Amino acid sequence: MELNKYIEHTLLKQDATKNEVVKLLEEACKYKFLGVCVNPCNVSFAKQYLKDTNNNDIKVVTVIGFPLGQGTTESKILETIDAVKNGSDEIDMVMNDGKLKDRDYDYIVEEISKIKAACQNHPLKVILETDLLTKDEIIKACELCIKGGADFVKTSTGFVKNGVGAKVEDVALMYESVNVSGLKVKASGGIRDKETAIKMIEAGATRLGTSSGVKIVS
Repeated sequence: MELNKYIEHTLLKQDATKNEVVKLLEEACKYKFLGVCVNPCNVSFAKQYLKDTNNNDIKVVTVIGFPLGQGTTESKILETIDAVKNGSDEIDMVMNDGKLKDRDYDYIVEEISKIKAACQNHPLKVILETDLLTKDEIIKACELCIKGGADFVKTSTGFVKNGVGAKVEDVALMYESVNVSGLKVKASGGIRDKETAIKMIEAGATRLGTSSGVKIVS
């Protein structure tokens, strides 16, 4: 199993420096990771770096409404448009989990649909923050992602205090909920070793968001 082809090498901490971004990109090139996931302010730099080093096949992914998902739909749309303009190949948007718990399902579907339109045919992943949701809420969230036209469902931001992040049973539940519709699953948060990575893939994940990519493939 070529684990590097599943990994989005990730650096999303709020104090990430340029040197740390460069290190992330160097590692992505060395280990031929599928992609890198960086904050919006680093998208343009990452895209240009990969172009200059002839690594255009490595995807640049960024996050929208991160990490809380509580911005307005309009602010998320503007973030998405800016990210695509700066060269982002894929968008990971945080769902408004408050609206989910309020059962304001129309709001969520409409927001996903509008963000997908702003992606201009680039893949859209929707982060559910599974640490905060019940099993029934996860299933419902997946249903809403299907209706909204998303391309992936994703487990978590990794920013929930005392959160676990990706869990094998949640990935399996998400896969079961969306597979028939063609959506894919990205497992993210707490994936720090090869054994865990393999379990996530076996549960149905086709992408792994992790800052431990080097350790996993080494």
